Amino acid sequence: GKMLRRGSEGKKPLKEKVILLYDAIFKAEDLSLENPNFWDEFFLLRVNSDYLEKKFESMTVKEVLNFKDDLNRFFAKCAEYIVSGHLIRMINAVQTMASLFRIVFSYDLGDHGFEVIDLLVGFGCADVQMQLLLRSLSSILVNTNVNPSDQDEEDDDERNYPPVLKSLVLQLLLIISTGRDNVSQNTFVEYVMLEEESMELALVEMLANPVDRSRHGVDVLLLLTLLANYRKYESVNPYIMKLSVLDNELALNGLSSVISLSLASFNNQFIHKQEETKSSGLFSTITNMVGSMFIGDSDEQKHMIKSNEAILLALYEAVHLNRNFISVLTHSHPEALIGDPTTSKGGDTGKQTNPSTPTIDSVVPIGITSNVLCTFLEYTSIIMQDTKVKQNISSAKLCFIILSCITEDQLANSFLHDTNMIFHVYIHRMPMRHRKVRAADDGRSRPLACWIFELTSEFLVTHMMKEFPFMQHMRCIGIIHRLMCYQKKCQIRLQYRWKELWSALMTFLKFVLSNENNFILQWKNGIFVLLTQVVNLFNMFVTFGDTFLPSPTSYDELYYEIVRMAQIFDTMYTLVLRYINHPEYKEHAAKLNNALVNIRAIVLHFRPKIDQWSKDNNQATLTEDEVLEVVRNNYDSLTLRLQDNLDHYERYSERPKEAAFFSDLVRSVVQGYRKSVSFEQIDLQKYSTI
Repeated sequence: GKMLRRGSEGKKPLKEKVILLYDAIFKAEDLSLENPNFWDEFFLLRVNSDYLEKKFESMTVKEVLNFKDDLNRFFAKCAEYIVSGHLIRMINAVQTMASLFRIVFSYDLGDHGFEVIDLLVGFGCADVQMQLLLRSLSSILVNTNVNPSDQDEEDDDERNYPPVLKSLVLQLLLIISTGRDNVSQNTFVEYVMLEEESMELALVEMLANPVDRSRHGVDVLLLLTLLANYRKYESVNPYIMKLSVLDNELALNGLSSVISLSLASFNNQFIHKQEETKSSGLFSTITNMVGSMFIGDSDEQKHMIKSNEAILLALYEAVHLNRNFISVLTHSHPEALIGDPTTSKGGDTGKQTNPSTPTIDSVVPIGITSNVLCTFLEYTSIIMQDTKVKQNISSAKLCFIILSCITEDQLANSFLHDTNMIFHVYIHRMPMRHRKVRAADDGRSRPLACWIFELTSEFLVTHMMKEFPFMQHMRCIGIIHRLMCYQKKCQIRLQYRWKELWSALMTFLKFVLSNENNFILQWKNGIFVLLTQVVNLFNMFVTFGDTFLPSPTSYDELYYEIVRMAQIFDTMYTLVLRYINHPEYKEHAAKLNNALVNIRAIVLHFRPKIDQWSKDNNQATLTEDEVLEVVRNNYDSLTLRLQDNLDHYERYSERPKEAAFFSDLVRSVVQGYRKSVSFEQIDLQKYSTI
């Protein structure tokens, strides 16, 4: 058929020969009896995985089970030639083995996976075979000799395996690890757990090596992430143990560099797409402004968002598990700047060679951020915009969980607030009809905490919708709260335009209150909890603002805003009164009532004073400065109640709340890899001289 097309000028293509040999293998006889060189010749021929997989598809399960012994021998031969030291045969043996794994995983042989092991490797020898196989694969990844018995060679241990072979080895390991939708039910992964020492060392070494990392980083990251998610709640997972104590600075920097580059390529592609839309003049039409600007509308973007799920998961595991990783979050990644001629403008990039010193990247043009945190914040600002696409929802949720972990970490907070470590982050804003287009941001660099406030405020005001993303809003408020707790505790006066945050919170409250009926039906007590959280942010400003607001003036402005927006708090108080005796809601309504005490006291104290002033001065409306003057002169007579636990929050923990979310996410990453995996055609001629 199509496989047997004749080549040009009557030369038969190589393809045919390998197909004949496949057919011979399936005839189920010991081929090396007839031709002692059978396997030597076989592994010199380019793999035809399509034909091999179709061949199996045409067999019934019964035929496959009868073929078991021959399949075991086939597997053993692949394993043998992987350590042959002959490059072409090694390449073909790894590719053939990858096909065999794909094939056996496609059979549904019950839940246990033991049958799959028996079918492919054979029970009797599986332990030894898999151990040797995994050790030789690790050796290839780090260029050590795969066959320790060849010790007589001059260069005893050092080999240099070409990137193509390493790619294939990683592909094989990923095919093994993604064989089942649920990683934890994949018995083959158990062998990878047992060989954790050599495997983990190899993967970490590749991350630490700039050349290997730039070629294979994404695969290494994916593999480590999948392995760290194997039965992570049921047993001691050695990869989690190792990842949580990893302190190899080069590897940690490598890890963050791979994450940074993957997310940055999405960010740049997104910017590029926006420029295109603008220049084509479509930007001006409202429908377009609200429609086509959304994320994930092109297949390419959908694919990128999907593949970045694994990258975000890796970032999450690193932040969540490893204290040392926190310290590389703000390191510059010189590689991120390679090959971009614009980087030399105005700043000498030569200075960035030392990865352990954070550099101020204000000289780097917008769009080229050079550390993982800046890139991640920009990525979050894009991905969180459109919450209608299922994939975006889970990515945005993961981004917010990562931000929660970062903002409750002391060390991370010290970076986020360090005035000597300032950055510029491009926070993408959603084009919306009901707000003025913001003047382009002034391009100034600021501490990262300022950008997180920008990001969270942006989320609140752009997600006031009937399909209310309640949990995302709770996380968002939680991130703001964590930053404020740190500022209060360490008395850090962040130079930030607090008015923007206050105004975002007020707008948000107004929206929730105008939809309270529907929301209470939908979210029950949740709405009282959410309102209480937001009011408590204001309580923190009122109670502790003097320790972390930048100046006395900003404290006055806070009171001005509260008095100016008094209507919101009045509405909230009437809501409380409606539910304070309601059997289902009274407990949470009472908490909200308590939270409102000081805010109401402020309103009730200053309102009459302002009315009095306008009477005395015969002036119906007051300017902002006049109101501020009244506020300043009347602090003394105001009494507030001290409130407890304003700076207390429940620390993030993955279990039990998020366990299901993460197992779904890992499943999605596994399926995504399985769908996208393809076998490349390799030009074997290149390696024939080696």
